[in-house]
Amino acid sequence: MKTTALRLPGLLSLLLLSLGLQPAQAQTVTVAPDGSADYRTIQEAINSLPDLAAKPRTVLIKNGTYHEKIYLDGKEKLVLKGQSEAGVVLTYAQARDLWTCDANATAGDWGVATLNLRNSPDITLENLSVINSYGFDAAAGPVTIDCPTAPTGQKTVSKTGHQMALRALPGATRLVVRHCTFRALGGDTVSPWDTEAGAYYFQDCTMEGGVDFYCPRGWAYAENCRFICHSKEAAIWHDGSGSRDSKTVLRNCTFSGDDGFKLGRFHREAQFYLIDCRFAENMADADIYHAASGPGAKQWGRRVYYAGCHRAGGDYAWMKDNLATAEGAPKAREITAAWTFGGRWNPVTGVVRLAPAEATAPIDTIAEKMLLYQRAIGGWPKALGEVKVSYASRLSAAARAGLLDSKHQNDATIDNDATTREINYLAQAFQKTRNPAYRQGVENGIRYLLKMQYANGGFPQFYPDLSSYHGEITYNDDAMIRALTVLRQVARQQSPFAALDPELVPLAQAAVARGVASILRTQYVSQGQPTAWAAQYDPVSLLPAKARAFELPSLSGEESVSIVRFLMDIEQPTAAEKAAIEGAVQWFEKVKMLNVALKEIAAPKEPKGRDRIIVPAPGAVLWARFYELGTNRPIYVGRDSQVHYQLTEIENERRAGYLYAGTWPAELLAQDYPAWVKRVGGEAKK
Repeated sequence: MKTTALRLPGLLSLLLLSLGLQPAQAQTVTVAPDGSADYRTIQEAINSLPDLAAKPRTVLIKNGTYHEKIYLDGKEKLVLKGQSEAGVVLTYAQARDLWTCDANATAGDWGVATLNLRNSPDITLENLSVINSYGFDAAAGPVTIDCPTAPTGQKTVSKTGHQMALRALPGATRLVVRHCTFRALGGDTVSPWDTEAGAYYFQDCTMEGGVDFYCPRGWAYAENCRFICHSKEAAIWHDGSGSRDSKTVLRNCTFSGDDGFKLGRFHREAQFYLIDCRFAENMADADIYHAASGPGAKQWGRRVYYAGCHRAGGDYAWMKDNLATAEGAPKAREITAAWTFGGRWNPVTGVVRLAPAEATAPIDTIAEKMLLYQRAIGGWPKALGEVKVSYASRLSAAARAGLLDSKHQNDATIDNDATTREINYLAQAFQKTRNPAYRQGVENGIRYLLKMQYANGGFPQFYPDLSSYHGEITYNDDAMIRALTVLRQVARQQSPFAALDPELVPLAQAAVARGVASILRTQYVSQGQPTAWAAQYDPVSLLPAKARAFELPSLSGEESVSIVRFLMDIEQPTAAEKAAIEGAVQWFEKVKMLNVALKEIAAPKEPKGRDRIIVPAPGAVLWARFYELGTNRPIYVGRDSQVHYQLTEIENERRAGYLYAGTWPAELLAQDYPAWVKRVGGEAKK
């Protein structure tokens, strides 16, 4: 008899698992482009390490040039450490304007930089040169490209436009950067952006770029850093609108650049402290200023402070010490990293403490569970296996661990109210608690909606799982309309979405415009007249499609109501949009069933013990869930996929388990439509 020996590592893993323990993970992995280390690419090394850990893990990077875009998403306590600052070069060419024209770039700036971080706290970067080479590589003049996301279909891309080397999005807080170089020719080279909870520490770094090339949001401290500016607008920038205490501190830093470069500016609330900094002689005589294109400092006033700063060739008047005018009048020696972060974090010692306000901040237990269920891609599942997701019950420690382990499952969907339900709840929870984790959950959910939308404006039922009918454009159960409704609220900056990342606003506006165009293209036209909509469509041909066995290509008397209401909410509808509404209203009037009602009765002999029947009811009106294409006859389809014209002809399991008729358009016709006619002008059609 042949036997197979079990290798010792596998046996050890089984033994540890039987004791309820996890096998130990390597705490250090190495990278070298020549194959002499554990991995050839930095991304492979990052991916090899688990997302969560009790102690920091290290990726040791040997000298070499790495032509790759790096993503840290959902990682924590990770150190990327180069062999030497000049010897380890991470380089990628990416203009932001080109990225936003890519149909796959609807998630905003996620992926626009050479080094991208989000949802990854406690990351350390050491001895790295990170370069976005687009501006250095590009031709001298601007280029015009086709851009489907631009209003005109084209966009002009400059070699000095936005080019990010480092982009840290919300959730990548407590970032430590030592002995690193960041280079780009364009703006926003170093962009750590978390207005609510961002905490960033830079030590002995070199940063080079165009306008606003060092532009932190939240709290930032840079010491002994060198800034090289290729713009006459501004070198540094700050957004402190998330908290009155937010600030950017630059201590013992040097500034040089092209002739006439300006020190800095702000578009929103900001707070600058420059301590013992030195400026090149060719810097412009221009104090840090409010950019006219932003709302500026409305709540807390102008807050720009200097101490011990000097310019080669003589100081400008605005450089004089003015710390005494700052809130609390701190002394220059008191302005340390620990002071900058309000005692919540000391990047020198690594100590993290919750501020009293944070420690007692209200926690929404439902919101906490929603964050556990949220998938890494940003959406939520509607069920785990056959069990529907419910946030009412208590989660055991094992269940919580299981949810964390399943973060990368591809079961996220907008079906059955999934994802939009969580986005709406978390937005309200953030509004009440100001917990930045809830806001981050909302923003990740919205980026999921943006990412899943087809270029033609439709939304699949699932994403990224597009198998079977999951990939069809889905109006069924109002899935696409709920997604577009959330995006419309973001686009309009309506409550509770007004405090989100402002970069989501233009993305949402474009997504809603694409969605409306898709709705108009998929409206079924019969004998030259626009009518209603099917429950789902083929994403390529845009023809009505089949989903489950009892959901054949047909017109929907239910989902079409929500579509019309969505179109009615357009503030200034076009002639085409008005025609779509009018056509649907006329169709609802044409296909209504008069003097009948749907009644539920007890039926002990039937499998369900109950039944639904359509009965005479003088004066009542009813609409079918499905209407036959071309004939507008109500149809009733069971699990055999056969068309029937009487509800009694399909099986009891479907009659009692699925709603084949209802009064969905009644309120729309009696109230919503007349009100819309009055608002936009015109005459109600009968």
